[in-house]
Amino acid sequence: MVKVKFLGHAAFLIEGSKKILIDPFLSDNPQAAVKPEEVEADLILVTHAHGDHVGDAVEIAKRTGAKIVAMFDVANYIAQKAEGVEVIGMNYGPTEVDGVGIVQVPAWHSSSDGVHSIGNPCGYIVKLDGKTIYHAGDTFVFLDMGLFSELYGPIDVALLPIGGHFTMGPREAAKAVELLKPKKVVPMHYNTWPPISADPEEFKRLVGDKAEVVILKPGEELEL
Repeated sequence: MVKVKFLGHAAFLIEGSKKILIDPFLSDNPQAAVKPEEVEADLILVTHAHGDHVGDAVEIAKRTGAKIVAMFDVANYIAQKAEGVEVIGMNYGPTEVDGVGIVQVPAWHSSSDGVHSIGNPCGYIVKLDGKTIYHAGDTFVFLDMGLFSELYGPIDVALLPIGGHFTMGPREAAKAVELLKPKKVVPMHYNTWPPISADPEEFKRLVGDKAEVVILKPGEELEL
């Protein structure tokens, strides 16, 4: 059994034979369901260099011994602050880390420390214990999303931003569902702060019967 737990904003914990933490922004996250010291992980995946996605990755990795995976340039940026932590840099394409299938896929966004551009943003397709999970990172919708299910699907659950302003809003995310063809979809990256206010029920209505929309509150989980 694989469980996908929403930790708030864009942070998720995927639990199966391995524990995979994605974008662990917890300390300064007003939505956070847990504290950084309460999380265990084997792998930490970071989608881009913005602070609300790198979050507490280094601190959690130092405590748990987790490996951090990120875009090559972002990995080098993180490694400068992560002495003693194994940081794996990659680029768009597939790999395997400790038995976990990982595909780094494009995202339409930016990636910086707030001042300097650092690498490119990405999303991840994770294959664990026979299940396929897509975390889009921060992105707008784009037609190449249709390749993800064709190449790596079927996608059991897609984790998609719906907050607008920095990412897709509900309308664009519903189009992404049409392209991705996931079995289930969980909205994320909304209502953390006023600029990304969005109604997940509107998203659910727009998706209709294209997929099962599961609206998780921070701390809730989905079993696959």
